[in-house]
Amino acid sequence: MAATVDRRNEKVAFTLMGLVVGMTGLAFASVPLYQLFCQVTGYGGTTQVASEAPKGLIDRQMTVRFDSNVDGALAWRVTPSRPVTGQVGGLETVTYRATNLTDKPITGMAVFNVTPEAAGYYFNKMECFCFTEQTLAPGETVDMPIVFFVDPEIDENHDLDTVREITLSYTFYASDKEGS
Repeated sequence: MAATVDRRNEKVAFTLMGLVVGMTGLAFASVPLYQLFCQVTGYGGTTQVASEAPKGLIDRQMTVRFDSNVDGALAWRVTPSRPVTGQVGGLETVTYRATNLTDKPITGMAVFNVTPEAAGYYFNKMECFCFTEQTLAPGETVDMPIVFFVDPEIDENHDLDTVREITLSYTFYASDKEGS
């Protein structure tokens, strides 16, 4: 009888240990899994990454506005591009201009957001400076390009029929890297 109880206790102990290991693994995987979820669904205004341009234009105009915010710890001035209006499916190239306002090199990076959030799924970037650290020399000014298009499949989402304007917003932060 004692041997049976010991086996059951061992089984419970191994099951609980497996549960702890599994939960710890999920905790570490939660951030990459959430990022993957956002990229696949466009949740939270997450844009898509495209390797090729769409295969055609549709008869719908879209204006894309650009916004920039700079964290107080980053001594940069960032000027967004002017709005562009074009046919959905058309490939567009715009630039943000960043200037280091100090007398030392500073490294920064940007994160983005699209509004309305549901349009993020249809906003495709082929080239972007986001999530790439940029080091600017003292007083240096650089143009940072974005090549993008709005996927013509947006027309199939009737919840977005009235959307004629999308805003792409970047927030720039100082990097933890040396030189910041």
